[in-house]
Formats: sequence, structure tokens, C-alpha cells
Amino acid sequence: MNASSHKPPVTELLGPKGGAPIVGLTAYTAPVASLLDRHVDFMLVGDSVAMVIYGMDTTRTIDLDTMIRHGKAVARNASQAVVVVDMPFGTYEDDPEIALANARRVMVETGADAVKMEGGAELAATVARVVADGIPVMGHIGLMPQQVRATGQFKSKGHSETESRRILKDALAIARAGAFAIVVEGVVEPVAREITAACPVPTIGIGASVACDGQILVTEDMTGMFTQFRPKFVKRYADLGAELERAVAAYAEDVRARRFPGPEHTFKPRKKAADKATGAKEDARPYPKS
Repeated sequence: MNASSHKPPVTELLGPKGGAPIVGLTAYTAPVASLLDRHVDFMLVGDSVAMVIYGMDTTRTIDLDTMIRHGKAVARNASQAVVVVDMPFGTYEDDPEIALANARRVMVETGADAVKMEGGAELAATVARVVADGIPVMGHIGLMPQQVRATGQFKSKGHSETESRRILKDALAIARAGAFAIVVEGVVEPVAREITAACPVPTIGIGASVACDGQILVTEDMTGMFTQFRPKFVKRYADLGAELERAVAAYAEDVRARRFPGPEHTFKPRKKAADKATGAKEDARPYPKS
């Protein structure tokens, strides 16, 4: 049984609107989920896995089966944090019943706590249908990576009055449809502040300023593990990519110089005659010390 099956509802775990700031990070693997679990309020199994882990050019190319595999790995290793799985492109936009069927698969097969969908007012009926079935939904408005191919480049949103009104309308529509929280991505600060004030559920910012009720970043961005590009809104808290490269270079140098493995890493044969004479038993440990 997954640890998430013992958790309270997501609204209790994230806290009330206007409470302590909500902390979120992405997680795609069991080791990372285990490390994050004690420190964050929620982990997003994001479709960003397409770019971060698989080296794809866009988030639109990841499929549902792959998202479910990563969702399982994270949910198994999250005993405290809320686990939210992104619904990938093409699995929820066209029909509320298709969206519901796919969301059920995610929840049943991963043990996650919620799903996330990108979209504004046009997606409200779908969100309402999925929520009515008892599946918690996190919304996502503003800059929507799954729609970048249709809308153009990764550009911040809310610079015009028309665009600002549309984003606010999207947020309110998704909140009314029953989303328990809404990711606000790449939205200019005054608009993010207005959305947060008007929205009855918590807003989670990513490139939307401190005005939001919480924040999320891609873990590999904030730790320096993903270096292909660095969005303006990312703060690097570590440079693990450089540290990993340093460690790999040192290992390669040791191997080529025959310094590794050393005597302390090498198994020596047992003294069979002595073992028989003393009646010593075979050591059952998988990696016995010599």
C-alpha cells in the first residue's frame, strides 16, 4: 500500500488560503522523493520530466504510461508531502469523460494524492467533472508549457490589460470548478498579486513573484542539475551538476591511473583449509569484508 493512502485530504496538508507559504518542488524518482518529503508541502511529478530526464525538446511529448511510472516511484516514497501528478498533453483536453478515465488511471496506479491540468476557463467543465468524481485537481494558468507550440515562445504573461483580464478570468473559473490550488506560471507581479487576492484557493507561483500563496520550482533547476537553460525566475541553491562532474572526473582519473579499486575495495580469497579445520561457517553477507 502506498504511503499516500494514509494521508489527510490535500486541503488539510497544504493548509488554508492565506496561511503559511506553501513549498513545492518537482520529483520524478524515488531517491529524490525521499529526500524532499520532510521539507516540502507537495511534490509535483511534472511533465517537465520530458525535458529534464529524457532530454526532449518539449513537455508535450511525454505519455501517460511514463507519467504513471514516475508517479508510482514518487508516491511510494512520500509519507508526508502531497503528491501531484501532471496529466500529460493529449490526455484530458478534448473530452471530460476521457479526462476522468485517465485521471482515474493516474490515481489508482500511482497512489498519488491529486492530478494537475493546464488550462483556463475552457477547461473548467473538465475540472468540475474530475473533481465531482472525488479526484483532487490542481489547476495551472498563465504560461502553460503544453500550449507553447500553439501560443509561441516561453514569454511572461499579463503585460496587456486584455491578457491580464483573461488570466484572472481563467483563475476564477478553475477555482469555481473545484480546483484545490492553482499554479500561476510566468505572470507579471501585479497580475499575480491580483489573482492571489481574488482567488479563493491557494495560488502556487513559478515565475509569478512572492505575491502568491506558495512557490514551486523544478528541483533540477534549483540544484544546478539541469543546465541546458536557466529561466529568469530560478534561484540556484546548489551547483550539483558541477559537483557531479568533478566527482566523475576524479573517478575516471583514478581508474585510468589504476588507483581505483584499491586494496580496501577488493575481495580476498578465504583460507579454505583453515575454515575446514575450525568449522567456520560460510559468511552469508552479500558483500563480505576480506
